[in-house]
Amino acid sequence: MTNAETVNLLDFDAEGLVAYCGGLGEKPFRAKQLQRWIHQRGATDFEAMTDLAKSLRSKLATRAEISAPAIVSDNISTDGTRKWLVDVGNSNAVETVYIPEETRGTLCISSQAGCAVNCRFCSTGKQGFNRNLSTAEIIGQLWMAEFALRQTRAELPAPASERVITNVVMMGMGEPLLNYDAVLPALRLMLDDNAYGLSRRRVTVSTSGVVPMMDRLGADLPVALAVSLHASNDALRDNLVPLNKKYPLHELMAACQRYLRVAPRDFITFEYCMLDGVNDSDAHARELVALTRDVPCKFNLIPFNPFPESGLLRSKPDRIKHFAQVLMDAGLITTVRKTRGDDIDAACGQLAGAVQDRTRLAQRSRDALSSRVIEVHPV
Repeated sequence: MTNAETVNLLDFDAEGLVAYCGGLGEKPFRAKQLQRWIHQRGATDFEAMTDLAKSLRSKLATRAEISAPAIVSDNISTDGTRKWLVDVGNSNAVETVYIPEETRGTLCISSQAGCAVNCRFCSTGKQGFNRNLSTAEIIGQLWMAEFALRQTRAELPAPASERVITNVVMMGMGEPLLNYDAVLPALRLMLDDNAYGLSRRRVTVSTSGVVPMMDRLGADLPVALAVSLHASNDALRDNLVPLNKKYPLHELMAACQRYLRVAPRDFITFEYCMLDGVNDSDAHARELVALTRDVPCKFNLIPFNPFPESGLLRSKPDRIKHFAQVLMDAGLITTVRKTRGDDIDAACGQLAGAVQDRTRLAQRSRDALSSRVIEVHPV
């Protein structure tokens, strides 16, 4: 457990780590060395950081730690998707999902425990909002997954052994832009050449449309942007995405146009969950064409993953196909997301369906075995 006076170094981006080391009387280059040990080598033992001065290692050993959230469970789907449930304290847990593909490996990261946006089609929203994650808890998911996958890769033959995290999407539990102050340093670490070295094009923030924070992200650190749209008019979106009542579609489209002026990609990705008889008619598709006429974009159609509390059903495959065709006939790039990891509840919209129950069960198990030391390893 973290000592109240112990600093978790995963909380610091490059600037923060320089300031921390400066407070220890150390020069900035020591922060770069330390950052490489943490994020490129996965080191947690300061004594193993052999190019740091012994005096610095001694200071760090008593004042700092490198601590990612503890792993509660680690499941691998039949399609290779891997999902970790990680404990973020006080009976809260979040889920992190790795999706391997032939040419890339994408990690889906959570930014909040629960979510306050409460979209009708998302099981995470039905859990309610518990709290924001810290920078350490956000980047700790990438840190944990990166080094767990490196260990797995070393044990497997090619081509599986060649899979690495090449893309990160902030599409897990929570609304990233409602936890901006913790998300921004984590994004900086993802892009930092002394940490994970990802390009801005390979880091995507997904938002349900928090317009002021979209503008702020564009000014501070424009990465790729995905917008959870899910409706073609305000009346429908008010029902599906309650945030729309605060930031209606005309404001959202204007924010997308502003973001594109600084974005690393020349388009916005619109996520659109396909709901049977709700938002999937040809008329809805034609409304989308008109709505996005002035916003260079691509559509990612997502077959809904049903859960009991939603009262919603997945659109039929033929309906999704016809819907996509209307968009494509209008010149819009359109893809249909392949459902991945649904056998381990890792598909889009399924995160946290039973998180609270699993977390309580894990806590009861820890309490019952409190006299023993239990270590949970990712692989």
